Amino acid sequence: MANEHAPTARTREKPSGDEEATADLKLGEFQTVPALTLSEARVLINAVIDNRRSLRKVEATENLTKTQDYLEVFARFKQKENIEAVDRMLSAKPEFELFERSQLGTKKPLATITHGGSLCCETAEEAKTLIPSLTNKITDQDLQELLDDITKLRQFVE
Repeated sequence: MANEHAPTARTREKPSGDEEATADLKLGEFQTVPALTLSEARVLINAVIDNRRSLRKVEATENLTKTQDYLEVFARFKQKENIEAVDRMLSAKPEFELFERSQLGTKKPLATITHGGSLCCETAEEAKTLIPSLTNKITDQDLQELLDDITKLRQFVE
């Protein structure tokens, strides 16, 4: 008699495996989906929590606390004005994909923080190494100027 049990999890679609962030950015269905920088995520989560606190509908779960702690450490831009300024700078580059903008707007590359961060590169060479899809979209000089402008907005608070 065969042991017949109900499945323990919902069936999931198998990943297509087509997504990759290499010289040719291939993000499948996420190609045109806006991505938040860590700084934007920090502002959004804090605003939601503040709103819920005012309505007395917030529970400080362990996951929420850990997420807030993580964003506090890795979000490079703490002031809303600076976050908006970086967004304006990156949005002025229509050749950049949304994914590239979100990666340039914060701290470490996705690959270096177990797929959970982004970056603020110091040099054009570093940016093009970590985001290979930028290679043919912008000159090193223009990218370096952009990175320098972004760096001016960063707040180094230890």
